[in-house]
Amino acid sequence: MKKWKVLFLVAVSSTLVLSGCGDKKGNNSISESITAEPIEQDATGAESTVDVTDDEEPPAAGMVRSKLTNEWVSSSLEYKRPIAVMIPNEISAVPHYGISNADILYECNVEGDMTRLMGVFGDWENLQKIGNVRSARDYFIYWSFEWDSVFCHYGGPFYIDEVISREDTNNINGTVAAEGVYFRSSDRSAPHNAYISAEGIDQAIEQYDYTKQYRGMADENHFKFTGASNPNTLNQYTGSVSGRLIDMSECYPMTKSYFKYNESDGLYYRYQNLAGGTDGPHIDAANNEQLAFKNVIIQNTYYEVRDEKGYLAYQCIDDSRDGWFFTEGKALHINWVKESDYGATRYYDDDGNEIVLNTGKTMILIVQEGDSFHFE
Repeated sequence: MKKWKVLFLVAVSSTLVLSGCGDKKGNNSISESITAEPIEQDATGAESTVDVTDDEEPPAAGMVRSKLTNEWVSSSLEYKRPIAVMIPNEISAVPHYGISNADILYECNVEGDMTRLMGVFGDWENLQKIGNVRSARDYFIYWSFEWDSVFCHYGGPFYIDEVISREDTNNINGTVAAEGVYFRSSDRSAPHNAYISAEGIDQAIEQYDYTKQYRGMADENHFKFTGASNPNTLNQYTGSVSGRLIDMSECYPMTKSYFKYNESDGLYYRYQNLAGGTDGPHIDAANNEQLAFKNVIIQNTYYEVRDEKGYLAYQCIDDSRDGWFFTEGKALHINWVKESDYGATRYYDDDGNEIVLNTGKTMILIVQEGDSFHFE
């Protein structure tokens, strides 16, 4: 089996401004451009021939397609805003609770080689324990805007102040929330014992007078999906290659996460470092389920180190970065574009066609340009 190593070299032409992830042409931006040259990649695109016509019947009357996964869900969720929850991922922060219910899961480095996760939950109203919940980083807030979500976090460094204080940023901050919104468990010590529940979220939404309905600020159609009866195998691309194992250990040196493709159900199962320094399945302690995804996206992203403490800034809005798309045991080189705070990050093949995701959950791995990862 051929093993691929992907390494991206960043050339910087001048000193760059350290700031947040806003529009490159506006405030809170990284203003100078850079170039990223793929050292090794030969996956070329071809025009997609996937039929995305939805001819499947809902399993029950009144069900609709989820905007996040394309799965059939209750019609009560059609216009309901998701929540986005900041979840720490250093070894001392596991196990997590409720995380397997996330429809979209982001992973990105923060300071000290740690990663944070951000789960985007479409159907959250029956969840009794989500977390643990930790502090935000501003780049996660910009990614949460894409889903018009209510952002749940427990404080954060002063770098988040500008974006978190915006009137349109509907957030639930554990450091200032009313009693009962967040709760702490007794089975572990702070800071890794703070959780939120659907009841607490409802309490905060009512207190802050947030709406539970989509506000019309984000793109109505985020991902482009095909139905389960007509999966996108990536076989239409001459440049697609085997992608059954995705090793992110060099990108995320603390958690060393990786994914294994299971042909029997077509899902990528997530593994990472656990207590004692051993690796194993990433399990949701609420239901003992391993995290698994139908689609995995690697998104190479320009970043800078902000200060001597190692706080980072990522350029979330961009039009010249690339990455990889994994589904059905195959891998395809892609390119991504994000044009505004609330605009969706769009992913395209090398011929400029928007990629088609398979129905199901998606993992988005934000990778610092210059880091390498492996797949085979």
